[in-house]
Amino acid sequence: MPYTVTPTATPDVLVLEPRVFGDERGFFFESFNQRDFEQATGLQGVHFVQDNHSKSAQGVLRGLHYQIQHPQGKLVRVVQGEVFDVAVDMRRSSPTFGLWVAELLSADNKKQMWVPPGFAHGFLVLSETAEFLYKTTDYWYPEHERSVLWSDPQLAIAWPLAGQPLLAAKDAAASLFAQASVFD
Repeated sequence: MPYTVTPTATPDVLVLEPRVFGDERGFFFESFNQRDFEQATGLQGVHFVQDNHSKSAQGVLRGLHYQIQHPQGKLVRVVQGEVFDVAVDMRRSSPTFGLWVAELLSADNKKQMWVPPGFAHGFLVLSETAEFLYKTTDYWYPEHERSVLWSDPQLAIAWPLAGQPLLAAKDAAASLFAQASVFD
């Protein structure tokens, strides 16, 4: 099996660890293979339409983002550096509604996280810089994008942060979870 798949405390969010082949020359692994992804995760019909790549400095916190219409599933990974990656269940009918899960993703551990549609997603850069890649199951529609405040006391996300993070204006002005648009 090319991936080891581990469910998180929110079982729909999965951590994937690819099989890595390495020696003194370096390493090789398949970062994505549709057939193997479906077989390892049991997810059928996941179709990615867009790849995104960001680079951020230490202390940057991006998120918690989601699209209320055209919800996106995301397969995320880090190719340089390390991040604390978070997914929050925004599906009112879910038994894990309002709960969050997190995973350390890094270039060294090569872990990936599957964040299904209906979840808000964000990450905090722990290393000097980090390059973050993610595949999405729908396109970006800025008019449908929403953000939940990273520091919402109801969510109480345990960000590994010594001070205040570096935020985009839209993330600093994000909604509290109690006022956020959610999925049914």
